[in-house]
Amino acid sequence: MDPLREAMTSRDGRDIDPHVGALAGEAAQQRVRHPDRMPHEEQEAERVTPAPQAVEEPEGPSYYGLPVLKEPVWRWEIPAYMFVGGLAGASAVLGAAATLAGGRGTSTLVRRCRLVAAGGAAASAALLIKDLGRPARFFAMLRVFRPTSPMSMGSWILSGFGACAGLAALPGNVPGARALAPLAGPASYGAAALGLPLVGYTGVLIANTAVPIWQQTRNTLPVLFAFSGAVSAGALMDLWRTPGAGGEMAHRFGLVAKGAELALSNALHHEARVVPRVERALRTGRGGALLTAARLLLAGSAILDLLPGRRGGGLRRTASGALALAGTIAIRFGVVAAGRASARDPHATFEMQRAGRGAAELATKEEAAPSMPALPGIDATGKEASQHGAAP
Repeated sequence: MDPLREAMTSRDGRDIDPHVGALAGEAAQQRVRHPDRMPHEEQEAERVTPAPQAVEEPEGPSYYGLPVLKEPVWRWEIPAYMFVGGLAGASAVLGAAATLAGGRGTSTLVRRCRLVAAGGAAASAALLIKDLGRPARFFAMLRVFRPTSPMSMGSWILSGFGACAGLAALPGNVPGARALAPLAGPASYGAAALGLPLVGYTGVLIANTAVPIWQQTRNTLPVLFAFSGAVSAGALMDLWRTPGAGGEMAHRFGLVAKGAELALSNALHHEARVVPRVERALRTGRGGALLTAARLLLAGSAILDLLPGRRGGGLRRTASGALALAGTIAIRFGVVAAGRASARDPHATFEMQRAGRGAAELATKEEAAPSMPALPGIDATGKEASQHGAAP
């Protein structure tokens, strides 16, 4: 054997150039279960080993004791991106609403919202690129514009949002960019228009997968993420102690969103409970602990907001903002952790299929039978249709 080829194959038997086969980003998290038990010289013996019998478990038989689905390999960057993107999009919406409302005391809120939107857009892109491993992979997603793909649309929304948010924030925060001031207003409205889908599209993205808990709660997740982004925007302005009428506007914006988010958290469990085995991922393990903590943090923040009296109002509002911000972060990490647990559970996948959920419920009960195309010049008789693939 050629010495170079022998050096390449002696490592793991894959016959891959180590430089070409180097993995980076989320793909690097995928691993062979037992690479040390499959050396190159034993592969032939591996092929003739009889397959093991299916493992019987208390919940019923599973597929050799293995998950049906591959567990998501996302690291902390993706739930962090979901939080930062929601915060940036909601801040752009809040800033545009304050601009339209006008009045004295809203200029500080508008300037800060534009700054948060631009900074959040830059941080979101950085988190995505870090997860993908290389900047070229992010730009490669912009080669296709596919309205039916949440990932494709999310890439374009984030890119357009970042451009608009940056243009809106430059005149008020960079002294040398004052010449762009006439463009700041229209750009802020453009950022707000793109910020609306930005806050919730990640919920659509993960619901468009085969992970049982995400697929089962696909009606609630996008709306929950949208209101969670609104809560985070209001909470950040409370922490930042935004003065005047703008601060009061942001506070009320966040307070209304907190009530909606608490209601949607309960709706998430209600929607998942249609298939009880699937709903278990929201109550147990790391995901259940994070989601429970998120509800408690948000409830505590709302209680502080509704307490009567004005004494200690500034400190109380700061504490409320800190609790709400922590709760919105916990929701993103909790939903991702619940998705991982759900993908590892083969019985959750089985129960979804048996209940006719997921893709099965989207199909009509009676589908038209496929028909053979008629030849040119010959009228179809209707006898060409086949039933369930059988010949006519």
